[in-house]
Amino acid sequence: MTQRSSRRWLSSQVLIGVLVVLVGVILLAETTDLYDAGFLLRYVPSLFVLLGLYVMVRSGFRNVFGPLLVVVVAGLWQLTALDLVEGADLVDFWPLVIVFFGLSLLLGHLRRRPRGVSDAHVTSFAAFGGSEKRSTSTEFTGADLTAIFGGAELDLRDAAVADPPAHVSANVMFGGVELIVPREWKVQLDVIPLFGGAADERPRREEEHEEVDLIVSGLVLFGGVSVDD
Repeated sequence: MTQRSSRRWLSSQVLIGVLVVLVGVILLAETTDLYDAGFLLRYVPSLFVLLGLYVMVRSGFRNVFGPLLVVVVAGLWQLTALDLVEGADLVDFWPLVIVFFGLSLLLGHLRRRPRGVSDAHVTSFAAFGGSEKRSTSTEFTGADLTAIFGGAELDLRDAAVADPPAHVSANVMFGGVELIVPREWKVQLDVIPLFGGAADERPRREEEHEEVDLIVSGLVLFGGVSVDD
């Protein structure tokens, strides 16, 4: 039996919290005249560039769209803050968000799928409507779920993960994704919520095993990702 890496990574939500606290402290020092932090504020966007790169590396580049969007937006913000680019000149490039989202869908479709088991990897796309899918595979490996002005639901109560962790990519724009999983599964949420949220709504258990069964990553724009049983 191969020994799994013991390296522990901080979740993206924890890092976002740390960054928000750090920015708040800098702003407080500036507004209360405790410290002239004006020059530090100019480099705040670089912190979010590093966040995006960290999340991509941490996910083994399974989660690309959300972190890449953060890197691009924060990078452009940084160029504007340093007066290297005029903010008005960047407005015309907002359709790049749609381009990145489309590329994420294509990459998810082209990613190699396990052979031999029909529902070991699930793909679901919901636009202006709803999608409900179920996997009963005993070798579940993951899913790509996309919801745009709609909702996507995946029921995994009858599934099993042969080689944990399984990976679910959930990308949401003005919609929602709901995962229904066995209560005993240990789920790690690594979703980047921008004007949205991500939560594991299952009741807490007295005992939890150490190994992670499912990792949920992705980006939420004006929507939500929830885990329930």
